[in-house]
Amino acid sequence: MTSTSPATGTARQSAADGVTVVVMSRDRREDLLATLPRHEAPVVLVDNGSSDGTVEAVRAALPDVTLLPLAQNVGARARTIGAGHAGTEFVAFADDDSWWAPGDLARAVSIMRASPRLAVLNARVLVGPEERLDPLCPELAASPLGTPPDLPGPRLLGFIGCAAMVRTGAFLAVGGFDPVVRFPGEEERLSLDLAAAGWDIAYVDSVTVHHHPSTRRHDAAARRAAIWRSRVLTAVMRLPARDVVRTVLAALRAGAPERRGLGRALPDLPAALRSRRRLPAHVLADLRLLAGDAA
Repeated sequence: MTSTSPATGTARQSAADGVTVVVMSRDRREDLLATLPRHEAPVVLVDNGSSDGTVEAVRAALPDVTLLPLAQNVGARARTIGAGHAGTEFVAFADDDSWWAPGDLARAVSIMRASPRLAVLNARVLVGPEERLDPLCPELAASPLGTPPDLPGPRLLGFIGCAAMVRTGAFLAVGGFDPVVRFPGEEERLSLDLAAAGWDIAYVDSVTVHHHPSTRRHDAAARRAAIWRSRVLTAVMRLPARDVVRTVLAALRAGAPERRGLGRALPDLPAALRSRRRLPAHVLADLRLLAGDAA
């Protein structure tokens, strides 16, 4: 199946049957107009309440994109909304400043179909025009969890959201990205629940995502605060009490951004406690291994 990109006027081949690219965005109109035409599969764009004319611009320039405008910013929950709308076997996530390399959506679909236990494929990420390897990728490639013979790469207990293809049924069955954690750091709770349900996540170096970081980004301190907010809430939702205490103490000791993150988690603690569910022993053991904690 082929379609024509309105932005370039060139024909682009659909990557594979059974996959949809889901993009979430907020106030990144120019980034989207540059990256959306690069996707080699049908696209669902979930707009998190943009005020910069994103919705109108995408409708005018890219009418083949399915657009789901939200009245407010729901964070990473937007990806869950998009995945539920997609109706395909697989969903590939992308940010407004990232895209899957030519041919690699199809490659990822083939790999996932050959690996029935695989719920999430994490591609390698090349950053910027110079295509620097994202520093997280070597860590994923060296996962202490090893590479089981039925997986296409090292087993993980986490992933990079903009470089993930998910098995839609497994993703939605564990709730997708939730409204408590939101963004960033939303991958952790989902990864834990997938592992608890018997699914696997793997890093696959032969599949590539390009990421050209937007100039419209939060500063580093604000991002650290947001990540620690997510970390604290995820701990409350899934980890044993002693690990929750450790996480809180780590935030208090780390620095001002981390303490701000802890403070920002407090209003959502009631919702996190309502969603609290203890992880099975094998998932906790994997967490201890990844943390280098034998206790």
